[in-house]
Amino acid sequence: MRERIPHEIAASVMAATTAFVGGTTLNLPPWAIFISWAGLHLMGSPSLANAKRLWAAMPVGSTFAAAIVLVDQHLGPHAGSSRIAQDALLAVIILVLNSALMYTGRLRLTSLVPGMFLGFASFFATFFGGFGYHAGSVWAAWVSVVAMNALGPVYAYLANRLTFAVPDPAPAPASAEPVTAR
Repeated sequence: MRERIPHEIAASVMAATTAFVGGTTLNLPPWAIFISWAGLHLMGSPSLANAKRLWAAMPVGSTFAAAIVLVDQHLGPHAGSSRIAQDALLAVIILVLNSALMYTGRLRLTSLVPGMFLGFASFFATFFGGFGYHAGSVWAAWVSVVAMNALGPVYAYLANRLTFAVPDPAPAPASAEPVTAR
């Protein structure tokens, strides 16, 4: 396929629109679009099959990350005020829930483990970065990051479509006349 508009331009136009998506009063994390957009390209050429795998995996990772925050918020006050006790509790929570996340990767629907970790990291960045329609809310961060991660494959698809690619011209057929030696 031959691109009539360079992919660099089409992708940059799409990237520029994230300023309007994230710059709303909902305080959405526009960078979460780029995380899943890049994730889709890391899987190969953007396709619906790859997008579905990513759409299935990323919210699972975000859910496990949200669970870590919720469990830590619930149990943290019971660990005492020492930093080492707080860190030890968090380490145990991460150990247990991250192990569960990794085992979830054995299921066919959620077998894209890197995709789950993209969602996992996206949630933490959203929550601890103060993004979401209600900063500091685990649920608002989860909804916001899942929605924005879901847009990444859409952006990847649209960036490819905006190149207005056309099929390469077919090569000229070889001449049927025999070549004679002189």
